[in-house]
Amino acid sequence: MQLHIEKDPSELSKVLAQWTADYISSTLKIQDRFTWVITGGNSPKQLYDLLSQSPLKEKIDWTRMHIFWGDERAVPFADDRNNAKMCFEHLLNKVPIPREQIHVMNTDIDPKESASQYEKILRGYFVDDGSSFDLVLSGMGDDAHTLSLFPHTAAIHEKNLWATSLFLKSQDMFRITLTAPIVNRAKKISFLTFGKAKADALKHVLEDAYNPDLYPSQIIKPVSGELHWFVDQEAASLLAP
Repeated sequence: MQLHIEKDPSELSKVLAQWTADYISSTLKIQDRFTWVITGGNSPKQLYDLLSQSPLKEKIDWTRMHIFWGDERAVPFADDRNNAKMCFEHLLNKVPIPREQIHVMNTDIDPKESASQYEKILRGYFVDDGSSFDLVLSGMGDDAHTLSLFPHTAAIHEKNLWATSLFLKSQDMFRITLTAPIVNRAKKISFLTFGKAKADALKHVLEDAYNPDLYPSQIIKPVSGELHWFVDQEAASLLAP
């Protein structure tokens, strides 16, 4: 695990944007496509804005990018809570990725069926030989959840499915999520986490004994890839020196 600590969210987003663009650019020099799992929420908005503008926009051959989501709320695309909506507004509408290479999670159908559809898409990309995404971008909630793997939910320990659905009573909402087996096969995983509200969760995830039922972000442990945490000073404020 590599920990990157920056002064504030703005500087953190700049560092992660440069790191992401450099990694994508170097990877596309040695392979034909780049598969990237992106995330919703407020945290990555500045990151996406930076990647969709000069000079970083020109650093990436967007026509060879294949985009996936880590999770989605089962709400219509037009709903502001929809992860894909935000990603299109801040990134995907601004870069020339062929539409057939952007794989949204379908929220117009039953969540279980949507997860099944996504599973089929993933199985079409990645044969069961250990291959997976080139990069997974994820965040962490102040309850230590990541993707839609929330504390004390069965999805945390899913062993076979690559995508699943779940109902969160606390939010009165269905969600669709990737699972640990496929995410942990990624070449690189980057967490973006900032703010004082995340400090306690970050300390638990990085320093406490392994207990993913309490701290689901601990379940993200790459099999052979790299794990990078990009955090600001406030989020890192409780970590041991």
